[in-house]
Amino acid sequence: MSRIRILLADDHALFRGGVASLLAAGPDFEVVGEAADGRQAVEMARALMPDVILMDISMPVMDGLEATRLIKAEMPYVKIVILTATDGERSLFEAVKSGAQGYLLKNIDPKALYGTLRGVVQGEAPVSRTMAARLLEESTRQARQAGPAEPAPELTAREKEVLEQVTLGKSNKEIAQALAIAENTVKNHLKNILEKLHLENRVQAATFALRQGLGEKPPGPTS
Repeated sequence: MSRIRILLADDHALFRGGVASLLAAGPDFEVVGEAADGRQAVEMARALMPDVILMDISMPVMDGLEATRLIKAEMPYVKIVILTATDGERSLFEAVKSGAQGYLLKNIDPKALYGTLRGVVQGEAPVSRTMAARLLEESTRQARQAGPAEPAPELTAREKEVLEQVTLGKSNKEIAQALAIAENTVKNHLKNILEKLHLENRVQAATFALRQGLGEKPPGPTS
């Protein structure tokens, strides 16, 4: 099995080295490069064409959000997971809007990091309840400021059921079990949902679902 090629982007060399060591312990990961700022991350992404970029938000020269926007516009296939020391609602929402597939705190458990990276590559990294709550809070705030939204495309009853399961943080396999359908059917439904809504990933889909009142509203984040 081919290894997952990862680019690390963080301005702290010690942290990058620690993450690189953690990933080296996993047989299916390969760190192909390390960037010290956002601009360097963009340049190295072009040169190395990684599968996944672990992107810090706060970096000199160019921050992680701008680097994410540039990379996703040029290389939409690259999966980007945001790494940050804090989990502010606005930065999380902006990261997702920029095309990030995930959002991790820097104190994450190594096993959770491995699982997230594998899930991201497979296109089914679960949306945590905490992430969903923060996304809903910030998207609701922005929606109030923007005024009435345009009507959303009509989804089928089954597509709505799949979206509800996504907001619960379930993987494709778990959704298939809950709805008594094949896992490939879940994948096809998700593909159709993303195309209909002009979204890039399931994190954005979960945000849309919660704003539309689909699924149970997650508990608010605790301080």
